[in-house]
Amino acid sequence: MKSDSTTVQNQKPSIYQNAGRIILGCFLLLAGISHLTWSRTEFLAQVPPWLPIDPDWVVLLSGFVEMILGLSLLFVLRQRVKVGWIVALFFVLVFPGNIAQLVEHRNAFGLDTEAARWARLPFQPLLIIIALWSTGAWQSWRNSKTN
Repeated sequence: MKSDSTTVQNQKPSIYQNAGRIILGCFLLLAGISHLTWSRTEFLAQVPPWLPIDPDWVVLLSGFVEMILGLSLLFVLRQRVKVGWIVALFFVLVFPGNIAQLVEHRNAFGLDTEAARWARLPFQPLLIIIALWSTGAWQSWRNSKTN
């Protein structure tokens, strides 16, 4: 008998889920590339000052991770549920950077007011939801709770 995770993996995702996964994958790939190139300085504004690591290394590492996650969303379809959970976890782990930008009053990416920095915060949970929904990870978890 197949596990619920395997069942969800074998279910054909809807066209909307596939579109969400592809858009999110492209978004992460582009964001990762921008970490290493044109937006590197902007991303430094999001590194919390309490991290005991060189901020530039954090930007570079997170950029590489974003590129790998983006490519995984696009091409590692047999493991899409696992990839969805990993992407969601990544979004949780980088959320303190958004909070640091707000608390430290750092301007970056056009977020140069308190209102703009506050308005950005709800987008992180939205990204988590999209990652879990578009990969079937949320459905897999719900199925495991009902069986």
